[in-house]
Amino acid sequence: MASTNQSLTYQKAQGKFLAAKTDEERLEALEEMIRECPKHKSSENMLANLKTRHKKLKAQLINQKKSKKSRKIGIKKEEMQAVIVGETNTGKSSLLNLLTNASPEIASYNFTTKHPIVAMMPFLGMNIQLIENPAIESEYYDKGLTHSADVLLILVDKLEQIKKIEDELVHVQSKKIIVFNDKGLTGDEKRKLESTLKSNRLNYLLINTKTKENIKELKEKIFQSFGKIRVYTKEPGKVKSETPIILEPGATVKNVAEKILHGFSSKVKETKIWGPSSKFPGQIVGLNHALKDLDVVEFKTR
Repeated sequence: MASTNQSLTYQKAQGKFLAAKTDEERLEALEEMIRECPKHKSSENMLANLKTRHKKLKAQLINQKKSKKSRKIGIKKEEMQAVIVGETNTGKSSLLNLLTNASPEIASYNFTTKHPIVAMMPFLGMNIQLIENPAIESEYYDKGLTHSADVLLILVDKLEQIKKIEDELVHVQSKKIIVFNDKGLTGDEKRKLESTLKSNRLNYLLINTKTKENIKELKEKIFQSFGKIRVYTKEPGKVKSETPIILEPGATVKNVAEKILHGFSSKVKETKIWGPSSKFPGQIVGLNHALKDLDVVEFKTR
C-alpha cells in the first residue's frame, strides 16, 4: 500500500495500520484510509485493494466472534434453577455469596463478573442451582441463560432500574422476584420504598447484602417461586429421609416410585402416607393418590 501522492491524513492512517496491534485497530485504520484515498482514475486499483482487505478483515473478525460464542461452556440445568440479573455494582456477586457460600470476585469497579458463575443454594435438604449472570448492560451478559431460567432474581438498588431491566425482559417467561438491595436506607425511606413497590403490585423483597437482612426469607421465597412440592420417603420402621423428592403439584404416589427407580411402581405392594394429603397418619393409599407438599411416603414391595 504505497503512499505515493497521498495526503498527509492518508499517510497518518497508513501509519496507524502498520503500527496496529489488533485486527480491530487495523480495521479502523483501513476505514480511515479508504475515506482519505483519492477518488480519481489513477487511484482506482489502490482503492479496490483497500476495500478488498477491509472486506476480508471484517469477515475474519465476525468469524472470530462466532467462534468464541460457540466455545462458550454449556451450563447443565438442574431441576430448580434461578438466575440473578441486574446492572453492574448492585451487589450480584455479594448476593450469590450470601445465598450459596460461593466466592465470586467482588469489587467496587464496574463489570467485575465476565462470565456466568454457577453455585448451589442449600435449602431444607435440597440444592437449588443459582447462577449470577454478568451485568445486563455489559457485553458478557448471557441472554440465553436468562430466557431458560425457571426463576429470575432481578437485583436492583434504585427504583428506576426496575422498569429499565423489565423492558429488557419483556419476552422472558420466567417467574420474577424483584430483590431490592437497600444498601442502608433509613426506616422512613424503607417505608416509602415498600409503599411504591406494593402500589406497583410487584413480587419483591427488600434485602441488605451487608447486614444480611432478609436473606433467609429470600431463600424461602426463591423455593416457593418454583411451585414445586417436597415429598419425603421412609422405609418401614425407620425415620423419613432427610432429602425430599421434588415434584410438580398434583404428583401421585406412582410419580414418587418412578422417580426413585424406573419401573419401581410395579413392585409396590402397599403404600402408607403421612402428612397434609393423609386423612390420618399411616393411611394406606393407592398409586394414584395425589400428594401434597411435605407428605411422607412409605413403600412395601412384593
